[in-house]
Amino acid sequence: MANPIVVEVTRGALVESTHRGAGAVVDAQGRVAFAFGDVGSAVFPRSAVKAFQALPLVESGAADKLGLTDAEIALACASHGGEAEHVAGVETMLAKAGLDARALACGVHWPLNGKAARALARAGDSPTALHNNCSGKHAGFLCLCRASGWSVEGYVAADHPAQLAARAAIAELAGAPLGADVCAVDGCSIPTYALSLEKLALAFARFGAGEGLAPARAAATRRIRAAVAAHPVMIAGEGRFDTEAMTLFGERLFVKAGAEGVHCAALPGLGLGLAVKADDGAARAAQATIAALIARFLPMSEAERDHFAEYVAPRIANCNGLEVGGIRPTAALG
Repeated sequence: MANPIVVEVTRGALVESTHRGAGAVVDAQGRVAFAFGDVGSAVFPRSAVKAFQALPLVESGAADKLGLTDAEIALACASHGGEAEHVAGVETMLAKAGLDARALACGVHWPLNGKAARALARAGDSPTALHNNCSGKHAGFLCLCRASGWSVEGYVAADHPAQLAARAAIAELAGAPLGADVCAVDGCSIPTYALSLEKLALAFARFGAGEGLAPARAAATRRIRAAVAAHPVMIAGEGRFDTEAMTLFGERLFVKAGAEGVHCAALPGLGLGLAVKADDGAARAAQATIAALIARFLPMSEAERDHFAEYVAPRIANCNGLEVGGIRPTAALG
């Protein structure tokens, strides 16, 4: 059975495009509060679990040993835009580990932030690995290696201690074994492990509530959430949904995009985790879907709800700034 249509894209009075998808809202005990579509099939969460991958950096004491700031801890969880503060933050993290950009194994791409990319091009410069949206996560792994006495060579390999620690953290949060049968390689060359949306939502619930975790790991989840809430621009960047939503709601919300239409969130005060996947991999569909679920489950003031409405049902403008349509959730999302 096909997943339901969860998002419609309109032009004028007509529906021009539709997106199907699935999603789950789960509490920290694994009870499903709401679900739609096939939430049992495995998906790759990709960048959505970067905060989980950063847990060993914090709970091991590595972050404190190297003197990482809260902004740098947030950057270790980021899919950043390659803006000046992101690049400078990664450089500083690497310097604290006695390394530089040459140690990064994430690869190179132009900054995701358009202004940053144009500024780089105007200056006649080319991007480096520092501009990769995953460079903060990679710098976090390198800091963990340095503080733990592990080799930085091959730190992206699935059998490297840094990746084994990250895998163990994700597996514990999700309550699911993560073996070679569900392992693939992410865009930045680290391992990525497939999980069902139900298990992924459970992992975010536990990350938000700290329930069922050892004291050191629960404390690390709190510290990471607080760091991101204090420095939301580091997690994504100017004008991007994850940054804007966490700027609005602070520690009441942790939200993180993945790739290929995955988007997840934790509502710490409610002990709920949210995970969605757009069938066609469209980021616009995943963002509208997760926004609709946040709006449904997170208590908001009237002013907050009015502000957040632009993400639940964004308008579409043409090149002259005229509103020509919109993106809206369907009744499948309640």
